Amino acid sequence: MDDRNELDRNDLGKTPLTALNAALGGRMVEFAGYDMPVQFPEGVAKEHLHTRALAGLFDVGHMGQVVLRAKSGKYEDAALALERLVPVDVLGLKPGRQRYGLFTDARGGILDDLMFANRGDHLFLVVNAACKSQDIAHLRAHLSEDCEIEELTDRGLIALQGPAAEAALAKLAPQAAAMAFMDVRELTILGVSCLVSRSGYSGEDGYEISVPSAQAEELAKALLADPDVHPIGLGARDSLRLEAGLCLYGNDIDTSTTPVAAALEWAVQKVRRTGGAREGGFPGAEVILPEFEHGAPRRRVGLAAEGRAPIRAGAELFIDETAPAPIGRVTSGGFGPTLGAPVAMGYVPTASAEPGTRLFAEVRGKRLPVVVATLPFITPRYKRS
Repeated sequence: MDDRNELDRNDLGKTPLTALNAALGGRMVEFAGYDMPVQFPEGVAKEHLHTRALAGLFDVGHMGQVVLRAKSGKYEDAALALERLVPVDVLGLKPGRQRYGLFTDARGGILDDLMFANRGDHLFLVVNAACKSQDIAHLRAHLSEDCEIEELTDRGLIALQGPAAEAALAKLAPQAAAMAFMDVRELTILGVSCLVSRSGYSGEDGYEISVPSAQAEELAKALLADPDVHPIGLGARDSLRLEAGLCLYGNDIDTSTTPVAAALEWAVQKVRRTGGAREGGFPGAEVILPEFEHGAPRRRVGLAAEGRAPIRAGAELFIDETAPAPIGRVTSGGFGPTLGAPVAMGYVPTASAEPGTRLFAEVRGKRLPVVVATLPFITPRYKRS
């Protein structure tokens, strides 16, 4: 590595696990301004399959962790404040539970997606690394009059994903085994208080563990001491979430996509829709709510390639082999190791979004056949109860 690259790397953000990632042989790259492992010596495909078969450990400490607390001290006030920025039922979320949400803008576009949890007297939010500065500024600009917004900069975040995740974590915290999908609990692990959610972004059962920075490496090493747990990089994280039909902000969703166009209707509960008890009241409601009734002009879909060539993000989609103009574009794509075949997601006109519709993706000047597929590509294995 030359001096310039060394200087560039020193300028990148570090997580509490950056040194461990490098020591484990991680191939480090810049991601969202952080020095992150894209893969480990095992390689992306093997890391992916290991996570599906047993358990993978992911460093997600680059993501933003935020406490939102109403100045009144009441959860209800914090929830109603957050509902001014998201089209989601925050008030109805039960204590000890987590939910997926979306920040929207005045045009109905998506500013970011996030997870939020009811912690009894406050909300705990996890936001994307690339958007966390703007998300926190957004919260402060709109909610500071009613709420305290605290970014937690002294904590790591570890994702443990796969069918062996429960057994691996239960060795250190037996109470983790009793948690169900989207439960959030404060658990003592290795003598340290950690905030644990039974969730993740792989389509597998698993956990995300918020741990004080000073103890993050010790916890990661303790989990990796289990032979079923291997370190996993960003490459496999991306292919796992793609197979699970999960959006990556900046690729599959952004300010040009509405929740309905993004096929995220399930994330907007009935209480916030037209006729609901707390209808609207969020940015872009006048654009988003009519789309629940009438649909959006375009829609995110799964795409299964008929051949073996991966269809990458940016590939244009055509209605047939000779059409002069594209009708859509691939937003995420690659090889799905679980399926042994290429998979992709993209946007097409709603009229062409029916599963089974045959389209063509242009790859290096050739139009390759693809079929609109039902998402997700794999069956998620979340522990519902």
